[in-house]
Amino acid sequence: MPRDLIAARPGCYGKFQSEAFRHLAEIGIEHVELGSPPEKDWPAVKADLAKHGLKASSVGHGIDLSKPETVASFEHTARCAKAFEAKIIFLSVKTGGKPLPEAYAVLRGLGDLARAQEATIALETHPDLVTNGDVGVATAKGANHPYVKLNYDSANLYYYNENIDGIAELKKFLPWLGAVHLKETDGKPKSWYFPGLHEGRGIVNFPEIFRLCHEAGFYGPFTLEIEGCEGENLTQEQTLQRMAHTAAYLRSIGAL
Repeated sequence: MPRDLIAARPGCYGKFQSEAFRHLAEIGIEHVELGSPPEKDWPAVKADLAKHGLKASSVGHGIDLSKPETVASFEHTARCAKAFEAKIIFLSVKTGGKPLPEAYAVLRGLGDLARAQEATIALETHPDLVTNGDVGVATAKGANHPYVKLNYDSANLYYYNENIDGIAELKKFLPWLGAVHLKETDGKPKSWYFPGLHEGRGIVNFPEIFRLCHEAGFYGPFTLEIEGCEGENLTQEQTLQRMAHTAAYLRSIGAL
């Protein structure tokens, strides 16, 4: 069986992001999801990744399809993906009120740009184009582009929806799955509760997520997105401990 590609966003470290690369390497996570740094910073970021034996599995970006300037900025992100040899462009996108047929047409254009840079777009689980599985499938079908896929976020589904089952939703995502964000939640709508995996009141069934993804032939990237919990103010030691415990949990279920 292929090995899962496990990655993390530096943002998992909150205000201690300067420790991210060093600590990820220490706990055995070899890939990261970058933002889209300015081109002048690419050599320094590449050197920092190499120093710690890390690789970029994806780059991230966000756009409003109703604003031409944000759409135009995607070209930079696509080139960034190529420069860092990242095969996935994680994209948070909203219509901004643009009619759906027009939004889908823009997504097809972005898909062409991604393909030219040998990358695939994975649309984040965000309103209003991927609010849940049904909406995401409609978007994937509407865009109808082989380089425009979906990112399954295991917590956002609960944050943006009521009375939802994350595993049932994953099954809808699978035919168009391009990436996964591993994110814990207490399952309550609009609840800012995103601790480490399998921590506290977390309800996400991560073993079943991996099982279903493997069954569908998907082995990553699975990217940690730990955004913390409302009201907490972790120390650096607590932040590193949360990430270490998360890595240990992934090992305990055979994912790392």
